[in-house]
Amino acid sequence: MSTTGRHDIVDRIESLRVGAIIRTDDQDLARQAMLAAVRGGFRMVEFTLTTPGALELIGEFADREDLLVGAGTVMSPEDAAAAVSAGARFLVSPVCDPEVIAAARKLDVASIPGTFTPTEMLTAHRCGADFVKLFPAPADPAQFVANILGPLPYLRIYPTAGVTPENFTAILEAGAAGVGFVKPLFEPADLARRDFDAIEKRAAGIIRQLAG
Repeated sequence: MSTTGRHDIVDRIESLRVGAIIRTDDQDLARQAMLAAVRGGFRMVEFTLTTPGALELIGEFADREDLLVGAGTVMSPEDAAAAVSAGARFLVSPVCDPEVIAAARKLDVASIPGTFTPTEMLTAHRCGADFVKLFPAPADPAQFVANILGPLPYLRIYPTAGVTPENFTAILEAGAAGVGFVKPLFEPADLARRDFDAIEKRAAGIIRQLAG
């Protein structure tokens, strides 16, 4: 996807609002599952670096002008550089690492570090993070987001764990800047059966809900 820098990427993430996140131990399975999500309407996609061939997959999908592609489980500045070189335009981590946030800014891409508490979120924000990933999942993600944004309304909170087709609209209505779908989109049973039609159908249903 054509972007001119970090601020445009941030705007695009906020515009798209929903992302598909795949984590598997099979490169071809990751490719086919993500293609199903794209056929269903997803335009923001993320490959975790723990997936075999993740950098190759990032490059393949980044060649498509209609997609915004990111890398997950980015744990070091070296990971960040490799992912951006492959075509990633946003970098997601399970933790808040100031060095990774700084690397993202230097590479002019968006950063989404993992945080859970208000203190972690504020620390990430002050380090220059563009979004804060809510991870792991609280019992009620929508209420949790609303509670955080009460005193900290300037945060861009991006929940991933615990986001489902049933609750994501409530999370967005609570003020989240976006959400990422992992297993509730790529259900393990569907992946095991290579039932890509089921993934496409679920993705399409999510996009329909988003459109309202």
